[in-house]
Amino acid sequence: MNTVTFPNLGLSFQVNKIAFSIGAIQVHWYALIILTGVILGFLYASIFAKREKLDVDCLYDVLLWGLPTALIFARLYYVIFNFSVFQNNLGSVFHIWEGGLAIYGGIIGAAISTYIYARVKKIPVLQLFDMGAFGLIVGQSVGRWGNFVNEEAYGSVTNSLFAMTSDQIQREMSLFGANVAVHPTFLYESVWNLVGAVLLGLFHKHKKHHGQVFFLYLTWYGIGRFFIEGLRMDSLYWGTLRISQVVGLVTAVIGVAMLVYFFRKPATFSLQTVCKDAEKLTEETNHNESNQ
Repeated sequence: MNTVTFPNLGLSFQVNKIAFSIGAIQVHWYALIILTGVILGFLYASIFAKREKLDVDCLYDVLLWGLPTALIFARLYYVIFNFSVFQNNLGSVFHIWEGGLAIYGGIIGAAISTYIYARVKKIPVLQLFDMGAFGLIVGQSVGRWGNFVNEEAYGSVTNSLFAMTSDQIQREMSLFGANVAVHPTFLYESVWNLVGAVLLGLFHKHKKHHGQVFFLYLTWYGIGRFFIEGLRMDSLYWGTLRISQVVGLVTAVIGVAMLVYFFRKPATFSLQTVCKDAEKLTEETNHNESNQ
């Protein structure tokens, strides 16, 4: 049991990384929080899938294939760019409950499996990517609280209003002196993604092309990650560059470029038309039933 405090807010929390045990098996809060994020993300995506008359069963299939693929790629991404931590104990590569999942690796893995599924099922790829964006941003917002439980993914030393500290942070940041407090970057990203989830939901009614929601997600998340990553103390590096900052900037630029492209392109999708078609189908069904 560890104590995590936000001294300038007068808040203190007792944190236990283990949620419960079944015999010798320990169930970690990190895993439960990630699972909760996946479930809530799926439910949020389902709302918009129904609005587009997309069979929700497709989302089940995408999740069934995408989740394990995303986890594998998220871990691989983290291990590849942080291999020095694992090289003397390769077995720890599989200890994902201890943290160490890189979201960009997860996105790449999920995108690959979703693309293959969409091509096989002959569903517009970008439509599924749109649904995935809803699920991702909610899942990320919730999942970041797994970092809080593990007391990781924090930022540089600060005395700001939201400054956070704990015994573990004190040990890991001892080079910076005693009574060190840091930026709770997990909190910043969680709130940023929550706001993004609301914006994506509001934007959906104005969607004119499949893919717009996904590229808006890339833009929003990329911008936020670029700035928040600059505060992190545990960034993955490629030479002197913070990898997630580079990827965040690149994805944001791609997102903006695609949004501009779609804005200039004649509309090929109308949520209003979809809803009207659905209403017409319901009326025809009711009419047929009444004549039987």
